[in-house]
Amino acid sequence: MSLKGVLLDVDGTLVNSNDAHAQAWVEAFKKFAYDISFEEVRPLIGMGGDKVISLLVPGLTDSKGVGKEISSFRQQLIINQYGTKLSPTPGARQLLLKMLSEGLELIVASSAKSDELSVLLKSGGIDDLLPQATTSSDVDNSKPEPDIVQAALDKINLPPEQVLMLGDTPYDIEAASRAGINVIALRCGGFSDSQLEGAGAIYDDPAQLLEQYETSALSR
Repeated sequence: MSLKGVLLDVDGTLVNSNDAHAQAWVEAFKKFAYDISFEEVRPLIGMGGDKVISLLVPGLTDSKGVGKEISSFRQQLIINQYGTKLSPTPGARQLLLKMLSEGLELIVASSAKSDELSVLLKSGGIDDLLPQATTSSDVDNSKPEPDIVQAALDKINLPPEQVLMLGDTPYDIEAASRAGINVIALRCGGFSDSQLEGAGAIYDDPAQLLEQYETSALSR
């Protein structure tokens, strides 16, 4: 069955934002007197923020109390400070244009909240190419739960076997796999090949995937 659609992660996949997200978490925790290091946070980027908080400080939740304040402060750092200074990953826009020219339906499937996502897409210079999105604002459970992926699949109304996901973290791979979707992984998000195990293929970045487009799963 031929490929009809591609689900797209954004952070680390299309926009160089993973380090910025980790730094924003460090600052947000510090503001509320929690000493969390960059090295502790960075491996968790790609999960939903609700999961990051409870993993780093058991007992905290992003839905109430100090955890909610931390989450809100981090979000404002991304929207007003870090998110406006980001760059696209190499070849991101060109790859999107190629996929669109091939008639593929594209939709964002991101753990970011919707108001963060608009900043990230604009910063990456790709907001005009991706009008459709599902985010953590749309579902109860964020990555690595499959809810965001499933919601994207429902929105474009395609069966899993006609869709691929493009991502950069183990959490993208797990979420997509649990929804029955194959994944192309990119190293530009900062994860190792062993951490990206389970992907159907791994490329350095969108530019390399574009170079090898005709031999990739995108051209099937």
